[in-house]
Amino acid sequence: MSRLTVRRGIAPVVGTRADPVAEPGIAGGWTPRVWLGSPAPGGLALPPAAPTRSGMYSPRGVFVGDAHVVVADSGNHRVLVWHGRPGADEAPADVVLGQPDATTEGRAAGGRGPERGMNLPTGVLVHDGRLIVADAWHHRILVWDEVPQRDDAAPDHVLGQPDASSVEANRGGECDAASMYWPFGIAVVDGVFWVADTGNRRVLGWTGGVPEPGRPADVVLGQPGPAERQENRGEGVGPASFRWPHAITGREGLLLVADAGNHRVLGWRPAPDADRPADLVVGQPDFHTADEFPYAPQTGDRFRFPYAACLTDDVFAVADTANNRVLVWSDVPASGRPAEHVLAQPTFAANGENRWSAVAHDTLCWPYGLWVHDGVMAIADSGNNRVVLWERDTSSGEEG
Repeated sequence: MSRLTVRRGIAPVVGTRADPVAEPGIAGGWTPRVWLGSPAPGGLALPPAAPTRSGMYSPRGVFVGDAHVVVADSGNHRVLVWHGRPGADEAPADVVLGQPDATTEGRAAGGRGPERGMNLPTGVLVHDGRLIVADAWHHRILVWDEVPQRDDAAPDHVLGQPDASSVEANRGGECDAASMYWPFGIAVVDGVFWVADTGNRRVLGWTGGVPEPGRPADVVLGQPGPAERQENRGEGVGPASFRWPHAITGREGLLLVADAGNHRVLGWRPAPDADRPADLVVGQPDFHTADEFPYAPQTGDRFRFPYAACLTDDVFAVADTANNRVLVWSDVPASGRPAEHVLAQPTFAANGENRWSAVAHDTLCWPYGLWVHDGVMAIADSGNNRVVLWERDTSSGEEG
């Protein structure tokens, strides 16, 4: 069977280093509660070629709300939906989308075609009762008008392509305001529907929410025009450019974009209605720096490939993917202010995959997506082939 070439889990390195105990309070009361995906404690084992309703292979996106948990099971080219929040480890999904059944894998619905199939789905979102999926390698966004109740349901709308059977990058032509190339991230922020059009190194925005198919974006952010797609605008890194924009979050008056390839998060206050420079940067000392520190001890104010970010009223969380951790602030920090808490590492200086030990409930290996809602943080722990739901205990007075 065909298998996606993505980062695979590696056999765990056990006993080479001690699994250190975290400093008291460093996680801010966040504790892993429910493990979905690979059977505990074997999260680093490569999944079998035949998936199951409870297994995952390199999940890259996750959404958690009051009524649903949704996971982009990217390596299996499908989306898993739980109606309600799972309360037990390895709970099977209620609905499988993108494949004809729960045991088939492969691009485009096991070879049947893209009308119901997917090719590396990444971003997932439920907004106003609608399910929205970024089908990244089909260069499109899929929309269901209701969250499906049955497997293999076809989407109601396709954005970024002329029809449900077309899958060419930029619709087989030149880049424009209605085309996409590897759209990885999606969000609705203050009534605007945003797409991280990663392969075109830009972010697209539609006022009025999720648009009708074929409608060009109202905002093209990160490029001088809708036909441009150069990395960092063909120049040095700056406040108006992206390398790999990947995830989007924000609130009224604020848009945040995780610019993973430049190892930073950019912010606009207020949210832009046209292309303009950001006025906030997190993870770098200034707008013109894109340094990575792969070997030196880490700190709480810099990132290595931050592929996801989520902002709520009292939590700003960033998946610091290549450092195998999640950094948490109580709000978006001023430039240079280190995170208040770190999940999955014993200190802010550490960055080992699964803390250089065996996989455990509170370790991470390349966290690729996250979502925070009502005291729950769902983390797509891609390298461990699982999603873990963390909950915040505030009984001690600690806040995330």
